[in-house]
Amino acid sequence: FAEPIRAAFLPTNIFKTNRMGYPVLTWRHQSLVVNLHRYKVQLVVSGHARHQDGLRPYQMYLRHLLNKVPPLSEMESFEAPYWDYLQSPLQPLMDNLESQTYETFEKDPIKYQRYEEAVEAALADTPETKVSVIMVVGAGRGPLVRASLRAAETVGRKVRMYAVEKNPNAVVTLLDMHRQKGWGDRVTIVHTDMRVWDAPEKADILVSELLGSWGDNELSPECLDGAQKFLKKDGGISIPYQYTSFVSPISTCKLWNDVSAFNEIKHFETIYVVKFHNFFEVASPKPCFTFDHPNYTNMGKNERFKTLEFKAEKAATIHGFAGYFEAKLYKDIDISINPDTFSEGMFSWFPAYIPINNPVHVKAGESICASFWRRCTPTKVWYEWAVEEPVVSHLHNPNGRSYTVGLSSE
Repeated sequence: FAEPIRAAFLPTNIFKTNRMGYPVLTWRHQSLVVNLHRYKVQLVVSGHARHQDGLRPYQMYLRHLLNKVPPLSEMESFEAPYWDYLQSPLQPLMDNLESQTYETFEKDPIKYQRYEEAVEAALADTPETKVSVIMVVGAGRGPLVRASLRAAETVGRKVRMYAVEKNPNAVVTLLDMHRQKGWGDRVTIVHTDMRVWDAPEKADILVSELLGSWGDNELSPECLDGAQKFLKKDGGISIPYQYTSFVSPISTCKLWNDVSAFNEIKHFETIYVVKFHNFFEVASPKPCFTFDHPNYTNMGKNERFKTLEFKAEKAATIHGFAGYFEAKLYKDIDISINPDTFSEGMFSWFPAYIPINNPVHVKAGESICASFWRRCTPTKVWYEWAVEEPVVSHLHNPNGRSYTVGLSSE
């Protein structure tokens, strides 16, 4: 549901009477009531009671129906506090992430499993006698380091690893882990910004998890452009080697009202991280920006422009766009938050919400056209966007006047 429903009235005349003489709902009405309950909609029975005990049997039936609803899954329970809650995207270069943020990411059961599978497959393609150099850039508190070491053990390959991290707090954890696990000469901890590190040797495999909710919005292209200088040009492997952002028009009255409540235009020109709940996807997601790594032919050319056209599946009011991504790690091993290809069980990334200042009403089957820009300077990256059909909106965030992602790590 995208509408801001607070209460639903259930007339007594939609209830049937079962063989015991008690009111019940048809399965279609049951499904509707259960869905309304998921969105915390208050249920109000109205009309003339057709039972000798008044409205109480209707209340008892609804309570019985809702008590049969399965509890939230572990993943839903984790996500529930974030449903339709606006969060500012991370500034991974300008800010050092807190330990709690790392801890949340590290609980993801799918992401690191896929990364481990990718490193395992890449190492399996190397000669058995080779000692492969793996560099984990943006190592955080070490989950990718541990995954890579497990992958090497699984396929029986020897590796020499470098864990590169700029966050001093994360480096303390890495050094402590290095001592506790007895990594010795197998793993070298490097405290620096990957873009300026003078590596002592070239890497066979470069591993990173620098993606944001909209793929490139946490500066993965810029970081990996700087890091690829220590990746072997002949046969060097980047994990991931490609990622694509996706966009879909959405109706989400609640989120639009939350942004509007700030009463400043800059909040309509900011991209948020949101776990969508009370929303409707007006059309299926389409690919927007794609980046490949290593990027030797167009290094540093990370500006993008894309115009996308959608067909409204139903009549709706568009309040902005949802942003997703798909990433290819190695060969056919990938991760995705695109609903069409979602990596089930993965929760490290919530989608992006890209708001528009003025909602747009569309009819079923009507064309929706929007343009998106990725702009860059030596110090910052920002996005601009505009609706072009069925109406023309103003350009959101021109020249990064409201929202930018900083490239400085100072």
